[in-house]
Amino acid sequence: MNSVRVKICGVTRAADAQAAAAVGADAVGLNCYPGSPRYVPLAQLAPLAAALPPFVAPVLLFVNAAPAEVAAALERVPHALLQFHGDEDEESCASYGRPYLRAVAVAREGALLDFESRFPSAAALLADAPAAGYGGSGKVFDWSQVPPPPARRKPLVLAGGLTADNVAAAILATRPYAVDVSSGVESDVKGIKDPVRIFEFISAVRAASQSIKP
Repeated sequence: MNSVRVKICGVTRAADAQAAAAVGADAVGLNCYPGSPRYVPLAQLAPLAAALPPFVAPVLLFVNAAPAEVAAALERVPHALLQFHGDEDEESCASYGRPYLRAVAVAREGALLDFESRFPSAAALLADAPAAGYGGSGKVFDWSQVPPPPARRKPLVLAGGLTADNVAAAILATRPYAVDVSSGVESDVKGIKDPVRIFEFISAVRAASQSIKP
């Protein structure tokens, strides 16, 4: 199979964005949800995105944001992908004319395929563990609830409690297009990434990608 892509999410510092890119991250997530401990204020979005080299994609994450808030963020990072984690419907997600990821809280078998039908315009679906509120929980969910690749129509981005220790098993179980990690590569402070953990995570992803036959 092709190498599984890696998104490092919840980045709040330029140094962490650069560290992720330096060891092979394909995308970096910037959290625009004020309720998150990894929230990035509007004024900081452009400097963070500017820290990324070419071909490393910034991804702006929103939860039930007003259209004006999304538009203001896109003015500062016009080449960003979008990611929606709230109650947004397909019409609102597609209204910005940008490729977007739609998060799915996988609480039951069939949830992912249900969202494929509901969000035909999504570039990919991001499978995550159910949380008490919005956003990720940092916990692993039951990977057997993810349908196998032949049953899926959309690229799958796997999230939820991933670390360097379990990401190979997650890739083997779900065969995703990409994996998404935040807390699994952090120091003891939310939003502060550990460059060693980022390196170990991406190394584990690359090794697992090479070991899986097409």
